Amino acid sequence: MRLPAFRDTLEEMKSPLRAAVIGLGSMGANHARVLSELPGVALVGVADSDPERVAKATANRAFPGFTGIAALLAGTTPEMVSVVVPTGLHETVALQVIGAGANVLVEKPIAADVPAAARIAAAAEARGVALMVGHIERFNPAIRELKARLDAGQGGRVLQIRARRVGPFPHRIRDVGVIHDLAPHDIDIMRYLLGDEVERVYAEAQSHIATGNEDLFAGMLHFRSGVLGLLDINWLTPTKERTLTVLCEKGMFVADYALQSLAFYENYAAAAREGLIASVTEGPMTRYPINNREPLRVELEAFRDAVAGGLPAPVDARDGIAALAVAEALVASARAGTPVVVSEGVAPH
Repeated sequence: MRLPAFRDTLEEMKSPLRAAVIGLGSMGANHARVLSELPGVALVGVADSDPERVAKATANRAFPGFTGIAALLAGTTPEMVSVVVPTGLHETVALQVIGAGANVLVEKPIAADVPAAARIAAAAEARGVALMVGHIERFNPAIRELKARLDAGQGGRVLQIRARRVGPFPHRIRDVGVIHDLAPHDIDIMRYLLGDEVERVYAEAQSHIATGNEDLFAGMLHFRSGVLGLLDINWLTPTKERTLTVLCEKGMFVADYALQSLAFYENYAAAAREGLIASVTEGPMTRYPINNREPLRVELEAFRDAVAGGLPAPVDARDGIAALAVAEALVASARAGTPVVVSEGVAPH
């Protein structure tokens, strides 16, 4: 009979991390589902101002539900909390969680505006708790494979990244426009893939559904390295599409977020000379095998591991603030009809 390894014994001795979820809309309900199944985590409570949502989330479950945040925090003393409330409430709720001494994951965008985001970040730092931002596409297996291949230099120098994120209008969204709701996903992924910051932006936006916010926009991001990022995002398309194209000197990567697929279209004549493309001709296409996993599960595993190990959050406040600052610049550009320089306040250290 095999004696347990020392590591196994330690793992058995560890108590699971106490987790909670605040906000039980469609995304919050998924957080509760995943956390209730996650090894090393015990979901000890959920909260929402809507009693029906609370009842639905706790039906036939072992954990309690609350309609008040203070009651949840006092009654369950969680160590890690997912904040999945409307964007306008992120600051208020996150500060309550941080004040209770719990590590917090705030869904994207991190806050309604950059000053609010900075206050959340400062509070977390002062309290000594981890603050993670829910940029879920970072944990998409296709994007992680793409990042590894770009870092290995497979495509050569990146020239342009184009994101298309379109679909029908989500009636659950009323407090923000499509730029703040959807664009941060692809802004964050472009920063992540390039390891670079956006210098200036230009955007055109329109509003067709009477919500008071934009529901269609096209934007351009100019990165400091000279790479161009293109955003085609709206809530007006009958079919849902989530794709990312990375054009490089040696070919083009095409990733599908929803399908978790990644392909590379080779530039057959990519004999680059002194950094310049010698020629471009169509070459073979390679589709890479991807080990498909639910991105939210991978994200919450990363949050768990950061909390358990006292490690930095893999997507931290700085990432959230940077993406939000670019989104704010896009809104300002669309309103002014001119390019807008992104605040230097989000420059990397």
